[in-house]
Amino acid sequence: MDVVVLDDAEAVAAYVAALVLDAVVREPELVLGVATGATPLPVYRALARGSGDFSRVRVVALDEYVGLPAGHRGSYTEYVSQEIAYPLGIHPGNVVMPWGSGAELERRITELDGVDLQLLGIGRNGHLAFNEPGSPLDSRARVVELTESTRAANAAYVDPVPTHAVTQGLGTILDARELVLLATGTVKARAVSAALTGAVTPDCPASVVQRHPRVTVVLDAAAASMMAPWQTSSGWSARAW
Repeated sequence: MDVVVLDDAEAVAAYVAALVLDAVVREPELVLGVATGATPLPVYRALARGSGDFSRVRVVALDEYVGLPAGHRGSYTEYVSQEIAYPLGIHPGNVVMPWGSGAELERRITELDGVDLQLLGIGRNGHLAFNEPGSPLDSRARVVELTESTRAANAAYVDPVPTHAVTQGLGTILDARELVLLATGTVKARAVSAALTGAVTPDCPASVVQRHPRVTVVLDAAAASMMAPWQTSSGWSARAW
């Protein structure tokens, strides 16, 4: 695991955008797994300001709320459409969103021969996608009940926050060929430290990334503030302290 610590959220966005662009240059038909929410948004906007060709890229989203009507501005379907697909010139037919029980998402990922590069955020309680604490580490795409803390954290973006979501499972996420986890801000510091330096446990779903052979973690100084540069118990190495 490579851990890159940069000065601020702007630097994190630029770094991750460069990673994505490099992957697309190498593989124009890249299957890109996208996270949603506030943390990765600057990454997508940085990519949109660039000159990369995303016309052949396929996009797979991590999760979606259950019960929001089509076109709801708080849905992740709208987020992916308005913040990723349209600005980057990705055809709507090349976008895969979770729906139903999750089985359809698993099938579509299999048809694409898997996700090449998966972007990930981390919740304040250590959730990964919408895999809340207690989620099985080998879980597959499914409908889950959201915790009150997750719903409270997302209340600024959709009101009321649905009680359930369909999400890729932790096992589904681990199937991706490469993971990039990004986090910014002191509110994520405790979860980041637990995920990267603690035990791999369902109590901190994001800790499952320690089991993946190709992980890059990109943090700002605030998100890394509860980690020490010499911590190596999880096998990661700090590249830019």
